[in-house]
Amino acid sequence: MDYKDYYQILDIDRSATQDAVKTAYRKLARKYHPDINKESGAEDKFKELGEAYEVLKDTKKRAAYDQLGAEWKSSQNFEAPPHWDTGFKHSGRRDGADRAEFSDFFETLFRREQGGPQQGKQHYEFHAQGEDHHAKIEIALTDSYAGATRSLSLSSPQLDANGHVTVKSRSINVKIPKGVVEGQHIRLAGQGAPGAGKGQSGDLYLEVQFAKDPIYRVIGTDVYLDLPISPWEAALGSKIKIPTPIGNVEMSIPKNSRSGQKLRLKKRGIPAKAPGDLFAVLQIVVPAAKSEKDTELYTQMSRQMKFNPRERLGV
Repeated sequence: MDYKDYYQILDIDRSATQDAVKTAYRKLARKYHPDINKESGAEDKFKELGEAYEVLKDTKKRAAYDQLGAEWKSSQNFEAPPHWDTGFKHSGRRDGADRAEFSDFFETLFRREQGGPQQGKQHYEFHAQGEDHHAKIEIALTDSYAGATRSLSLSSPQLDANGHVTVKSRSINVKIPKGVVEGQHIRLAGQGAPGAGKGQSGDLYLEVQFAKDPIYRVIGTDVYLDLPISPWEAALGSKIKIPTPIGNVEMSIPKNSRSGQKLRLKKRGIPAKAPGDLFAVLQIVVPAAKSEKDTELYTQMSRQMKFNPRERLGV
């Protein structure tokens, strides 16, 4: 079955207004009317024009047809997409004498049903579900720890009375579930592209991203913190307070700790179904000698401590 490009048949752009659709049809219908044009193929062309106009003159039918997208080409082998019969819904009646004017392509999209008590009448109905939309939402790391509700502004396309696509802004409240991780999708049912008639709207899928944090790094469900400590805390061992995204906790620094060493707080990472850990990466900070006493202390340490930081380099 061949795909029918109704816009090409009427020689108009896909952005044409409803008035432009009507004008184009009237002009071409006069040209190819069988009572006027006796050339071979004129009658078939006239019927093709009528089919195109039947779809594009109705904004709901046109919107559903446009759901197929612009990638199809005339005479290209066509199969109706899956789930075409859910969503858009439109009804209209045609006399039985006109049935032959419609192609198989039209009949595939606009399914016939008998019109009840009116014998010889047709009931045309078509369906197309609203498209799903995808967007990204940036949240703070603390939102993942505690859960939150955030307001999100969205711009979505709307079809006006002339069949033109316009952009409309709207705000929705989004519930951020506790334990959400970066890259995870939050599904908002019915917040995608609207359907027409009784058609169901599509869904909105929000991909979660964490805002850059000045303290923490996140890998999967694990959270990393560069933790500054003093030389004596590293050498002697100590108990210190460290921050976490939900408050301070106490951590023990082992004796003779070194820079780059990772200390783990189990299940203090993102509270997902399988909670992550929080890792404190030790960074020994050497204080500057700002006074004579500081200088004397460093001099005394250099004399008493046999320490060569370049020993592994062989120098």
